[in-house]
Parts: sequence; structure tokens; C-alpha cells
Amino acid sequence: MSPRTAAILCYIPTVGWIAAVIVLASKKFKMDPNVRFHAFQGLYLFATWLLLKWIAPIMDAGSDRFVPIGHILEGVLLFVSIFMIIKASHEETYVLPIIGELAKRSATE
Repeated sequence: MSPRTAAILCYIPTVGWIAAVIVLASKKFKMDPNVRFHAFQGLYLFATWLLLKWIAPIMDAGSDRFVPIGHILEGVLLFVSIFMIIKASHEETYVLPIIGELAKRSATE
């Protein structure tokens, strides 16, 4: 698998975390900081999605909005995942706010 493909797979919604864990565990990408960065950022993006899945029902409980805020935030995370897939396919390192900085630190350790 090429480094570009590995980086792209880390951002696939709901299953990209599996690719990220495999990338981080493989010897092939152990010394590739760019792929490790994408793997960590993909993992943190997935963790954000999980956190949203737990918090969104609480935020939407008792509200009478036409579109629940949880659905809007899930759409934003889907857009971010697609955006990151495009960036990774062009072999660009785009640092997302908050989780990107965390991913940079994790990838260099």
C-alpha cells in the first residue's frame, strides 16, 4: 500500500479508524511522519464523531428545532472527512484546528 492510499483510508467515515490503527501498528509507516500524522488526525476525527454521537442526543433533547443541532454537527464532520480525503489524495498536510495540533504532537513522538 502506498503512503498516499494509507493516508486517504484513515479519513473514511466510521471505518477509517481501523485503517489508522493498522497504519500506526505497521512497520512500513513507522518512520513516515506524514502518514502517521494523517493516521492520528483520522483517529482524533473519529473520536470527535463518537463524542458527538454521545452528546448530540442530550443537546437535542427537549428542543423543538426543525433540524436538530446534532444532525448539523454530523454533517459538518462528514464534510471535514471528505475535505481531508481530498487533501490527503493531493498529498497535502492540512492541520485541522485543535485535533490537528494534537495529531502533530502524537506523530512526532
